[in-house]
Amino acid sequence: MGQGNERIIDQKAVEFSRAVMNQSEIDGEVIVCEGPKDNAPAFSRREKVGTGSGPKVEFVIDPVDGTTATAKGRKDAISALACAPRNCLQVLPDDGYYFKVASGPETKGKISLDMSIEDIVKTVSELKGKHIENFTVIMLDRERHMWLLKRLRKLGVRIILIPDGDIAAAVATCLPETGIDLLLGAGAGPEATIAGTAIKCLGGCMLVKVWQDPKDDPRRMDRLREEGVEIDKVYTEEDLARGNELVFAASGITKGEILDGVKFYEGGAIVNSLCVRLPSGTLEKSVSMLRFKRHPIYETLI
Repeated sequence: MGQGNERIIDQKAVEFSRAVMNQSEIDGEVIVCEGPKDNAPAFSRREKVGTGSGPKVEFVIDPVDGTTATAKGRKDAISALACAPRNCLQVLPDDGYYFKVASGPETKGKISLDMSIEDIVKTVSELKGKHIENFTVIMLDRERHMWLLKRLRKLGVRIILIPDGDIAAAVATCLPETGIDLLLGAGAGPEATIAGTAIKCLGGCMLVKVWQDPKDDPRRMDRLREEGVEIDKVYTEEDLARGNELVFAASGITKGEILDGVKFYEGGAIVNSLCVRLPSGTLEKSVSMLRFKRHPIYETLI
C-alpha cells in the first residue's frame, strides 16, 4: 500500500485470489473480471477455478476495486466477488463505462432512468424521509461527472466524492449506518454486476445502462453486442444477478465506508470482511487473524 505501483498491486491480488479459489471444492468459472479495460493483470475470461469437484458456480471478480487508492494509501479499496450457479450473473464486459444508480430497499421499483437526476434525488429523499440538505449522494470523482456534480450542487444535497471504489459505495446505500443514500455515476461493468448482486441480497435497488460517450472507440457498441449486452436496456439488480442462490463477499484493503483496512502484525494480518447471501438475506461481518507461517498459500506467495 502507498508504494505507487498499481500493476504490482493488481498482479499480487490476482495471484492470491487464484491460489485461494483453486483450493476450493468447486467447479468454478470466472465469467468476467475487472482489469482488461486498463490493461491490468486479471483473470482470463471464462477461466476455470477450483478443484473441479463440487457445485458448478460462476464468479464475477474484482481483486482490487480501488487499485489507485491502494497505490496511494487512500481509503475505500476492497477486494470483492459475486458468486452464483452457472448462467445467473450478467456479463458486462470491462469495456468502457456504464451509468449506475443504487439505493436502499425503500426505493425498489420506485425510480427509473427515465426520470431526471433531480427527480431521482427528490424521490429517494422523500422515500427515505430526509430533507434535501441532509441527503447524501456518493459518486466517483471523475471529469465525466462534472455535469452531474453541478446539478447535484444546485439541488443542495450532501456529496461524497470518492477516488475509486464504487462497489463499496453502492453497497453502502443499503446500510443505514453509513448515512449514504444514493450512488450515481458511470463506472466499469464487472463492478456493476458485483454491486448488483450485493444490492439484490440486501433488498435494494440498482439500475445500470451502457454509458455512451462521444470519446468511445466507435467499435465499442459492436463489441458489447457481440458479448450479448443490450445497449439500450436498463439492467436492474434482478437482471444483473438472476435467481435466488447468490453470494456477495468482500474484504477491506484500505479503510472505507463499509469495511476497515488490512492491519499487519508480526507474522500475519487482520482482515475485515463481509458476506451477504440469498435466499436468507443474511449479512455477516467477520474479523480474521491470518498467520502466514506454514500456510499453504500465504507462505508461497509472500
